Amino acid sequence: MHIVFAGGGTAGHINPAIAVAGYLKQVDNKCKISFIGTERGMESRLVPLAGYDFYTIDVSGFQRKLTIKNIGRNISAAYKAVASSFASKKLLKKLNPDVVVGTGGYVCGPVLREAAKLGIKTAVHEANAYPGVTIKMLAPLVDVTMVGMEDALKNLKPKNPAIVTGNPIRQSLTAVTKYEAREKLGIPDDAKVLLSFGGSLGARAINDAVLEVIKYNLNAKEFIHFHGTGKSAYTEFLQRAEDFGYTEDNKNVKILEYIDNMDVMMAAADVVISRAGAMSVNELQVCKKPSILIPSPYVAENHQFHNAMSLKKINAAELIDEKDLNGETLLSTVKALICDRDRLETMALACEATAIADADRRIAEIILNLVKK
Repeated sequence: MHIVFAGGGTAGHINPAIAVAGYLKQVDNKCKISFIGTERGMESRLVPLAGYDFYTIDVSGFQRKLTIKNIGRNISAAYKAVASSFASKKLLKKLNPDVVVGTGGYVCGPVLREAAKLGIKTAVHEANAYPGVTIKMLAPLVDVTMVGMEDALKNLKPKNPAIVTGNPIRQSLTAVTKYEAREKLGIPDDAKVLLSFGGSLGARAINDAVLEVIKYNLNAKEFIHFHGTGKSAYTEFLQRAEDFGYTEDNKNVKILEYIDNMDVMMAAADVVISRAGAMSVNELQVCKKPSILIPSPYVAENHQFHNAMSLKKINAAELIDEKDLNGETLLSTVKALICDRDRLETMALACEATAIADADRRIAEIILNLVKK
């Protein structure tokens, strides 16, 4: 059995595929798994690290904003679109897979189209609440369309009825209890705990607003606050916080460059402030964590806003648009939420009611059923 995954560009497109590949290997360690991506995307680093065969094609997306520079880029993208189709067909004939699975990004377009033409079983998985252009185009062509969030269904026209599978999450996040996490961190059981971060690289807007929360809590000491600044922002952020009186031995506020024990931090938290990537949103659901979501406005299709809305509308999260974000709005939202135990319980229950904790198994079983067919 040989399964090929195609997707990439961002970690959100490739990490779910790697998680499902890992589950498939657990089910059948003789199963051959390969990945197709681009040399430029994160997949070129993440896939070899995970130990899978990795092949590349050269493809890029079209620019929607018409400028002189983008016209040139679109001419190049058009040439690559044709060339990548020929390259995909040649590569698929060489690999001879039983199933090809697309997980988003420009690269999965030509690969899945050519696989369908060759009569190979095909499937795609859309992680976000609002589908990307490539998945929208592929849904009418492939055998199976899977979605991580139910809201995606209304914007797809699949050949066969789409299946809600959820998104694969890091299983380590559910391995630590709240009690165990707080014991490891030396936090009292009855303390109120806030966790905030803007991603591995940080997010300037979130960091600026969080500074006001830290400034307030250094004096008020109403809750324990852990904040991950991101590598690029750490030094400047620390200096600004020190101007407010922050020191590294402070017991109420801990500023970190990167949160490398997310399983423990997430388990200990009462409220989480974060972006609204598909994986982050699903992890919050599975971990039953009330959240304040600040969608990035700099992503395709504004999909983080739609991801955040999927939790907001079921009363599992608060949403602050980045254009409305400042220290005052964030602090008032935190104060209103973290002290309201009844509301936090309601939000946690809303997360639990909609969470899918076994997405990797569900997706893997769908793929295996395609192989059997």
